[in-house]
Amino acid sequence: MTDRPRTLGELVQSGYQPLNVKDEMRANLLQRLRDQQPLFSGIHGYDETVIPQIQNAILSRHDLLFLGLRGQGKTRMLRMLVELLDELIPVVAGSEIHDDPLCPLSKFGRERIAAEGDGTPIEWIDRGARYNEKLATPDVTIADLIGEIDLVKHAEGQHLSSEDVLHFGLVPRSHRGIFCMNELPDLSPKIQVGLFNVLEERDVQIRGFPVRLNLDLCMVFSANPEDYTNRGRLVTPLKDRIGSVIRTHYPLTREIGVQITEENAWIERDGPVAVIVPAWVKEVVEEVSRLARSSPHVNQQSGVSVRMSIANMESVVSNAERRAIVLGQGTAVARISDLVGLRPSSRGKMELNMTEEPGEEDSLLGRLIEEAVCNVFDGQLKTREFRDVVEYFEAGKPVEVGDLVPAGTLLERLQAIPGFCQRLGALALRLDPRLADQSGDDEAGRAVQASTAEFVLEALYCHNRLNKSNRSGQLHYGL
Repeated sequence: MTDRPRTLGELVQSGYQPLNVKDEMRANLLQRLRDQQPLFSGIHGYDETVIPQIQNAILSRHDLLFLGLRGQGKTRMLRMLVELLDELIPVVAGSEIHDDPLCPLSKFGRERIAAEGDGTPIEWIDRGARYNEKLATPDVTIADLIGEIDLVKHAEGQHLSSEDVLHFGLVPRSHRGIFCMNELPDLSPKIQVGLFNVLEERDVQIRGFPVRLNLDLCMVFSANPEDYTNRGRLVTPLKDRIGSVIRTHYPLTREIGVQITEENAWIERDGPVAVIVPAWVKEVVEEVSRLARSSPHVNQQSGVSVRMSIANMESVVSNAERRAIVLGQGTAVARISDLVGLRPSSRGKMELNMTEEPGEEDSLLGRLIEEAVCNVFDGQLKTREFRDVVEYFEAGKPVEVGDLVPAGTLLERLQAIPGFCQRLGALALRLDPRLADQSGDDEAGRAVQASTAEFVLEALYCHNRLNKSNRSGQLHYGL
């Protein structure tokens, strides 16, 4: 910062040439493409579908609208567009709308340069200060977005016929930057009409004043497909003025969904307990959300956010952590019985089509969990591999499991099944090779084996090979 021009004269001598914001974003994107740098770090599953559309829109210097259901990363990507702006740009010191020193837009900027000439002080602002965002709510007014007469300035002696009496809204204050409007269809038609000139002419007019601000900005929006296409809540002329509409989607594969959950959920805890989450538990948690997105009982127009998977994973980890604390253990391994924690973290994240009677949502979730266990199990194992386990239960010998049953106790109860416990270590590595360091006979190894055993028993139940009953909060498998 110390070697950058501090006055208008120094800026002119430096040879600085400003770019309009869309050319700036285009140039920076082209450089990223040459350097093979990612456009959105931490965004997964969009490399072949969404991101190329965004790149084309930016290269075309279009305004953007991200169209997708909740929890598809729309707002996160919109906020990351700021990374395509230059790190620093010069502005006239004190300007409310980031006036370009070589082409001031506001009356303040013009008058200051006219009065101080080459000595006009210059400030440098970073890219973060050039992004403004507004959530469309019923109380949003045209004054919030465009501007209004500032009665305080009028009371201080400014004339109503002077531009000095104006208070600029968020759109003019985003001059030379990005303005984002989330949930655009929720704006009233009157406010939407107020955006016409901005999108088409890059021009704002406030309260009929003969002041025209030829704004330089990139406008981006987000919307829900139902609101955007079916209900007619977005006026057609406004839709026509948006350059590109980008459709987002949920993770196309279970693996991508698991990766997103791993990066966003709070799995690595800071408490006295080390929590290990096997791959099959992560996959079951993600599969529950994927099944909900195709269930006829769930309103698909509202969607099932990836936040459901994230919250569910955190609940599973917390249940395992609680078990270890209660039992005085230093290591916890998530088990199928920990999925009991999914109920509170899933409520409200699925909008049901059927009448929501008490317990209906929990009942649907229970069925989704069972189907998810089946799908994950069938991906790597076959029920016929555990014929000996089924035969043991056919003799009428139930086994009690539960989220508070210690791993050692569970394994002791399963010792009567010939050869089953001896196979659990190898079976765990087959399902999740990353558990190689926890495959011994120590506390962590036994916990991994107990988790593997619960997964197999639950899968056999879900395939109608075993029965399961709930007695006083504990699960009993048998025939």
